[in-house]
Amino acid sequence: MPVQNETLEQRLKAQAAQLGFAACAIARADAAPRTAERLRQWLEAGHHGDMLWMEERAEQRGSPTGLWPEARSVIMLGMSYAPGRDPLALAEVGDRGRISVYAQGRDYHDVVKKALKALARWLVDQQPTALKVFVDTAPVMEKPLAQGAGLGWQGKHSNLVSRQHGSWLFLGAIYTEIALEPDAPEVDHCGSCTACLSSCPTDAFPAPYIVDARRCISYLTIEHKGPIPEEFRARMGNRIYGCDDCLAACPWNKFAQGAAANRAFIGRAELAAPALGDLLDLDDTGFREIFSGSPIKRIGRDRMVRNAAIAAGNSGDLGLVDRLRPLTSDPDPVVAEAAQWALGQLLSAAGV
Repeated sequence: MPVQNETLEQRLKAQAAQLGFAACAIARADAAPRTAERLRQWLEAGHHGDMLWMEERAEQRGSPTGLWPEARSVIMLGMSYAPGRDPLALAEVGDRGRISVYAQGRDYHDVVKKALKALARWLVDQQPTALKVFVDTAPVMEKPLAQGAGLGWQGKHSNLVSRQHGSWLFLGAIYTEIALEPDAPEVDHCGSCTACLSSCPTDAFPAPYIVDARRCISYLTIEHKGPIPEEFRARMGNRIYGCDDCLAACPWNKFAQGAAANRAFIGRAELAAPALGDLLDLDDTGFREIFSGSPIKRIGRDRMVRNAAIAAGNSGDLGLVDRLRPLTSDPDPVVAEAAQWALGQLLSAAGV
């Protein structure tokens, strides 16, 4: 039973908590007025790389009303995926691949969207309204909106940082026509700290708060379809999907819970440290079987094997030579080139 005189906003937040959201806050639709200009500057600098979809719908992305003119309020929600162990623990394990923490459990798109839709149905029951729900796949700038709602602030690594949950929040948004009472925006608490910037293996930050995706390992291993530039290959180490270095470096993580509150995000054992040799052997069917229900499935077999080949070249493990040789004639020329490079690296290091 709702508490007498409890506001709609209070009941909304209580319902969000019941659905597994660790954080819920409200912003006006115009709560992040600088977003469009900052996005324009970022795109003009070419920092989006091959992500052409960022520029194709930039006008809609610049503000909630650019996408949906009727939007009056934005409900921003976060689900914690705080790791229960050191996300960089496998940094020196050469024959194993490193997968970003967020991708080791179930696909967050599915988990967060299901909860968002449930919350949206609840809200419509309380007060009939038109609304829209978003999880990372629409032209929505979740991070500045989350700061405008008070969930956290965009740190110098450009990701959201929360005083309660550190850098480990999946974000979702509900746009609604209801004029809800907004929460106070969060202020920047980074201070003089530059831990995230100095932790980046590929120097992907030309300045604080700006990431050049073209140098970012997450972009290179996930979004980039072509050959990975040679200048970044050695620095990728054994990272085969994403990179946690700048997130893990943030001192605010000490306030985060030790494990994801939502069990769906607890990492699958087989994705914590997959053997590079097994990944190099993958065909399309094997890839789909292993990564079913994971966000990794979106990159497909070829990009995963390309990434695993680069990691193999960095491993120093001559036991991977025989796994790489067949890939040098792979039907995908990007995979074949990566395998040739990796083979050369291993044999050269061994003086062969």
